[in-house]
Amino acid sequence: MALKGLDIFKLTPKTNCKECGSPTCMAFAMKVAQGAVELSKCPHMSADALATLSEATAPPMKSIKVGTGDAEYTLGGETVLARHEKTFVSKTRFAVKLSPDMDIDAALAESNKVDYERIGERMHAEMVYVEYTGDVAAYVEAVKKVTGIGKTIILSCTDVEAAKAALEVCKAEKPILDGANASNYEAMVEVAKAAGVVLGVSGADINELYDTTAAIEKLGYKDLVLNTTGATIKETFSTTVQVRRACLAKNPDRTFGYPSIVNLCKIAPNDEPMQISLASVFVLKYGSIVVMDTMNYARALPLYGLRQNVFTDPQKPMKVEPGIYALNGGDENSVCLTTVDFALTYFVVSGELERSGIPCNLIINDAGGLSVLTAWAAGKLSSTSVSKFIQETVEPKIKCRKLIIPGKVAVLKGDIEAKLPGWEVIVAPNEAVQLVKFLKDLKANGEI
Repeated sequence: MALKGLDIFKLTPKTNCKECGSPTCMAFAMKVAQGAVELSKCPHMSADALATLSEATAPPMKSIKVGTGDAEYTLGGETVLARHEKTFVSKTRFAVKLSPDMDIDAALAESNKVDYERIGERMHAEMVYVEYTGDVAAYVEAVKKVTGIGKTIILSCTDVEAAKAALEVCKAEKPILDGANASNYEAMVEVAKAAGVVLGVSGADINELYDTTAAIEKLGYKDLVLNTTGATIKETFSTTVQVRRACLAKNPDRTFGYPSIVNLCKIAPNDEPMQISLASVFVLKYGSIVVMDTMNYARALPLYGLRQNVFTDPQKPMKVEPGIYALNGGDENSVCLTTVDFALTYFVVSGELERSGIPCNLIINDAGGLSVLTAWAAGKLSSTSVSKFIQETVEPKIKCRKLIIPGKVAVLKGDIEAKLPGWEVIVAPNEAVQLVKFLKDLKANGEI
């Protein structure tokens, strides 16, 4: 059970040195109990105290890192069952299933067509799930084809010798070896230890999964993920949810405190509508990795949109940094437009401005991460905030004195002009989609 702030305080040095960033040791202890800071922030904590506290304050679900470089991802580390309780930590990752009897190059080319950016986040299939079909040499060749392509590799292989051979090819990329079960876990632990990779554990049912995981922990190996895929959709959902509930209960069972893999290719083979539906379910209900037949835009657009909504911190607005963003080759003589720092607003507006092809400067000042009308109603977007930001940040860098403001706050036009002598304020349309025609018309009329 997690320790309370007072329990943690008893083990602190009680010097109130402030080196941790908190005013007192009691304040530091309270923050640690809430998960706001890490124990390592205290430079004077004794080794014994750290050892005592580290286990007790660690998340009930272990954080597991897989992959390397740009393809390195963190799985697990969750502390709540529902996003609104606090926040989810590690987003669901999508894997595409491959096997030696497929045209792997064609399958990769198809899934790689989905690679786009939405609100500052890259959307693509991050992993490949390479399934063993009985031929060791063919399996090794298949693994070679997915090595070095910038995706995390998952080796679906219960054959010990085949797993060893495949790992010789790809172990430097820190793959997941999804191959341990009740009959081979001892040998698979040795293979995973030797290669230094994360081991996937599966079971015929939830009880066997638990027993096998416990047995592997007794062997001293805890870099694990749990394959919660069952024989049916119902069993898979039940196992995945029960595993998460067990490790995040009031009295957590840490044997189930690991990320999960859900293989939709097993429970809904070659059924694209069902796989999309199930993937959405397991984004919401605890799938750390979801394996699908392929990734295309029919799958990606709803799934990545859902994932992005679920795995944002509800306590923190999605914001972009205030500043001057030059678009389409904009320079000091290009027209200026301003909007709020809410990430969705920024990316929608900037996308339309880029589509117009007209050089411009998009001016973003701090509006608290709120949308245009919300920021205006809250006083975060006002003639004072806009004029002050322009005087302090924009005027020293930009010579153009034409400013386009959002149509929904046209009421600010007069005040902004009064506070910015020499500036011409132009009111834009209400909707971002109208900006392309609006700017082209201004350009054609010689107004910008």
